[in-house]
Amino acid sequence: MTIPQVSIIVPCYKQADYLQESLQSVLDQIFDAWECIIVNDGSPDSTENVAQKWCTKDARFKYIKKTNGGLSSARNAGIEISRGEFILPLDADDVLHKALLSTLVPVLETNDDVAVVSCYSKFFDGTISNIVNELKPKGESYKHLLYVNQLVATSLYRKSLWKAVGGYDESMKKGFEDWEFWIAITKSGWKYKIIPEYLFYYRKAKKSMLVDTINNHTEIVKQYIITKHKELYIEDFENCVEVFTYHLKISRAKEKRLQNSIEYKLGKVLLEPFRLLGLLKTKNKG
Repeated sequence: MTIPQVSIIVPCYKQADYLQESLQSVLDQIFDAWECIIVNDGSPDSTENVAQKWCTKDARFKYIKKTNGGLSSARNAGIEISRGEFILPLDADDVLHKALLSTLVPVLETNDDVAVVSCYSKFFDGTISNIVNELKPKGESYKHLLYVNQLVATSLYRKSLWKAVGGYDESMKKGFEDWEFWIAITKSGWKYKIIPEYLFYYRKAKKSMLVDTINNHTEIVKQYIITKHKELYIEDFENCVEVFTYHLKISRAKEKRLQNSIEYKLGKVLLEPFRLLGLLKTKNKG
């Protein structure tokens, strides 16, 4: 049996409706020395039926099922049984350009100091012809990753480094697990490289793990990453203070704009009687 050079890991949880399009983009790859491991993370939908059809269609597709443990756990489970030298995570609702592997694989083959290779991305809504945003990441080392995640989760990397850092952190169930993973890999001196071509399509969903993380868990997850890799932020102390001071200024400016808005002032007037009523009740109790 031919050993694949690339293992594509596709965790799936409640995304069966999109899985077909995602797996088709894998099958359409110009580079063909791959295996694709579909990981059913205890999904209650028709993920298994869709996955089995693809396994029947092409023997390079593999399928495993596990109890729900979150995205990091699902990726780790797929990578654990993978046979490829390189790993490409792919979320079940995203899409690859047909030239992604044929473009990225040679970069790792010819650059011994590069751990991760990524590309420009397009964000789409509904169909990949409906592009709503574009992402052009920058940098090459962990220093460029400390405050902004420059790499999308679907970036190609060496499996040996997944082993070296102990895989994805399975305690990170609120998101940004890929960001922490990239820092863990590159902080030992490895570089990452960005190919300035749009080779990845990210589905913009109203409800997604990333949206939930950004809206509800950003601060606590960032705190976890900074604490876990605190030696890097201590080393970068002056810049770290500058970055967080900047964010505080932005937050304060937003608060002032809110307080000066007509809506805020009107709400304050409308709620004033209730505030006074509360004060009167407090005095009467005294």
